[in-house]
Amino acid sequence: MHIAVIGTGIVGTCTAAWLQRDGHQITFIDPREPGEACSFGNAGSLSPSACLPVGMPGMWKRVPDWLLDPLGPLTVRWRYAPAVVPWLLAMLRHSSREEVTRIATALRRLLEPIFDCYTPLLQAAQAQHLVRRTGCLYVYSSREKASQWAWGMNLRRSLGVQMVDVGQEELESLEPDLKGRFRFGILAPENGSTLDPSALVKTLHAHCMAQGARFVRESATGFERQGRQVTAVRTGDGACTPVDGVVVAAGAWSARLAAQLGSRVPLETQRGYHVTVHSSNLKLRHTVMAVENNLMVNPMAMGLRLAGTVEFAGLKAPPRFERAQALLRLGQQLFPHLDTRETTQWMGHRPCMPDSLPVIGRARNTENAWLAFGHGHMGMCMGASTGREVAHLVAGRPTQVDLAPFSPDRF
Repeated sequence: MHIAVIGTGIVGTCTAAWLQRDGHQITFIDPREPGEACSFGNAGSLSPSACLPVGMPGMWKRVPDWLLDPLGPLTVRWRYAPAVVPWLLAMLRHSSREEVTRIATALRRLLEPIFDCYTPLLQAAQAQHLVRRTGCLYVYSSREKASQWAWGMNLRRSLGVQMVDVGQEELESLEPDLKGRFRFGILAPENGSTLDPSALVKTLHAHCMAQGARFVRESATGFERQGRQVTAVRTGDGACTPVDGVVVAAGAWSARLAAQLGSRVPLETQRGYHVTVHSSNLKLRHTVMAVENNLMVNPMAMGLRLAGTVEFAGLKAPPRFERAQALLRLGQQLFPHLDTRETTQWMGHRPCMPDSLPVIGRARNTENAWLAFGHGHMGMCMGASTGREVAHLVAGRPTQVDLAPFSPDRF
């Protein structure tokens, strides 16, 4: 079949690559270059352990203080508050222990085969050098502080995630540059990361193009249909691309297209920020998550990336780069010897659902349109497994992951 994949981020690109393995002809549709938007600026984590949702038990107690701090880990621009408050309330409704256990179970099933799903794509594109499996360290100022997050960590363990306690001496042996600020850690040895998330997407996309894919550099605006069949995708230049099927994987811009296909979903953009320290003198070997500070630190090819902040302000408001600068100041507090002479900053739109579960499945009013978006801050983690499962759906094969929790119809 000729399938249009709307989106050239990690989810769309991996989906196209898996569909090509089944022999389908692919046309990408996206106004942006491959590997831009969130696929450029994410923290690069490839984490089978990252199965906890954003909304956790007791979170509601902390939200008011967060919202009052314009540079805190979670904030809402007041002009956008009327639009996002119902979404935030829905997120909090999904933060009970029962709901978090259900959500984490579903996420774990999609995350567990990360490397099984990436490996054939990396091999075909000769991109193995862009992925490493060195583990992730969750670090704390003390073992006592770590106990505040014990419920979530134990939930991970109950779902089969390997989590190894690391005392201060071993922690400093594993990562000498953590000495002084962190005295306890938990190692997730199964985890990995990419040295350059944008380069990873661009390389996979280039391989798709070399295998015969086309690229329409326009915005998808709508669809031509005959009954329950999508017959063409309309684009911003007024043209139509005839298709036998379509996959909507346009990240934070997916909701309008999904609605045209009969699936109305509460998609929101969590605006994420990062700072990349190009002059970094730290010699980290692992991805490091400073849990108390909600800061992820990842050594990459271009330097040290610091990420971990959420802002709700919609798709149109300009960035507030003071939030990125706050990340840099936090990094300097945790690593006083960090060389910060050369830095860049970024803001991007993470596509998020209130239950932290992506939307994966067939659109409601169609027989040949599928949805694959809403992966939040874990698109890089779940891109390849989502692509594999969408390929199964298109082919009519049984999926390897139970996709019921991710159904577009759950809302």
